[in-house]
Amino acid sequence: RVVGVVPARGGSKGVPRKNISPLAGEPLIVHTIREALSCPLVDDLVVTTDDEDIRRIALERGALAPFLRPAHLATGTALAIPTIQHAVVEMEARRDRRYDFVAMLQPTTPLRNADDITNALGLLIESGADGVISVVDVDNWHPMKMKRFDGNRLVDYDRPPVENPPRQSLPHVYMVNGAVYATRRDVLMEEDTFQGENCLGYVMPPERSVNIDSEADFVLAEYWMRKASLIP
Repeated sequence: RVVGVVPARGGSKGVPRKNISPLAGEPLIVHTIREALSCPLVDDLVVTTDDEDIRRIALERGALAPFLRPAHLATGTALAIPTIQHAVVEMEARRDRRYDFVAMLQPTTPLRNADDITNALGLLIESGADGVISVVDVDNWHPMKMKRFDGNRLVDYDRPPVENPPRQSLPHVYMVNGAVYATRRDVLMEEDTFQGENCLGYVMPPERSVNIDSEADFVLAEYWMRKASLIP
């Protein structure tokens, strides 16, 4: 059994009411709910929120939202793991079942689709790994192209093989894109981690890896949606 958990608190610093701000004519959270409900491996989809408006939208769009998140898990500094653990405990009590796998699906990565969720969960279930986390190639934002300050002196963050190397010559490096965190239930609940000792990566393309932190990210997301003919 798999539970998908969508964490969506009401507050947001960068974009006020971000999780229900419109993206292509729909509240941001709706894009994640729609794709998660289309994933055949997700048995229950729950939205954990402290906000009645978000809860109402979640219920209208077919997700479960039988509880409101406690205030200490809805601050700007609240961590993801205890938030998802709380949702699992609540859902297992209310549904009278124990889950085998948990997938955290953040609404701020709205371009991840049902196939991404299915493929990541399928990889986790079939591989026997502790966790699967979605990633994207950093491309030109490579650590060997980055610098840091040592006092006033500019130095390499990670020394490249030659100065100013072409991007194509550098080893592939990936960063977490926030779209899918899939884990074994006991790894999350007993070890307080999404990844555990044996974590696999699910690679996604940049056009489905937009992470909404600012107003500009909404514009970028709509650009990729038009390119993919998801909106006119």
